[in-house]
Amino acid sequence: MYHSVDDCSHDPYRVTVSPHRLDRQLTWLRRRGLRGVGVHELLAARARGEGQHLVGLTFDDGYADFVTHALPLLHRHAFGATLFVLPGRLGGDNAWDPLGPRKPLLSADGIRQAAAAGIEIGSHGLTHRDLTRTDDARLRAEVSDSRALLYDVTGAHIHGFCYPYGQADHRTVEAVREAGYSYACATATTPGDLTGPYALPRVHIGERDTAWRLHLKRHLHRLHRRPVDGV
Repeated sequence: MYHSVDDCSHDPYRVTVSPHRLDRQLTWLRRRGLRGVGVHELLAARARGEGQHLVGLTFDDGYADFVTHALPLLHRHAFGATLFVLPGRLGGDNAWDPLGPRKPLLSADGIRQAAAAGIEIGSHGLTHRDLTRTDDARLRAEVSDSRALLYDVTGAHIHGFCYPYGQADHRTVEAVREAGYSYACATATTPGDLTGPYALPRVHIGERDTAWRLHLKRHLHRLHRRPVDGV
């Protein structure tokens, strides 16, 4: 689980990884015979009984620096990824982070550029709201309308959803399922009774994750992850 790829000298939320660090992390994966892919590709491989050497890479929020910094590195390593974007904030910024810094988000053209380069595009909702705190009408708009808007932008079916802030409950999971998504990504701290393809756990990766920390995180994730039915 990545977010922004840029200078991280001022990063109060620890959502930024530098291009140099990302390159080192992708190299770490490749040297261990692992290949980064989008989540839809990973799940399809799992359904065929394959995918033992695949790792799902996700980038949340749709920062503009994905195209300028992350995409060239992914291509260098022959990796794919899923980019979860906010169609209600195209060309805007991360106004939901009060401490800043302000980071520009991808425009529709930027999203199309990433998709044309083989990156899976998924929805992160319309505007980055905690969906567990919204009413039913807003929940439907954030989940269903965002999928329709992204189809208009990319011309491709949108398979994946990612819960803003990692916040999910049974109501939001059901809304995502009813909207037609085939999977949804959460975080490792999602409530334990939410399992399955609509609450996929992920491991946060940041600037401080050097080789030994990656090794430890991978080991702990494999040791403590909950079984995910249907995946």
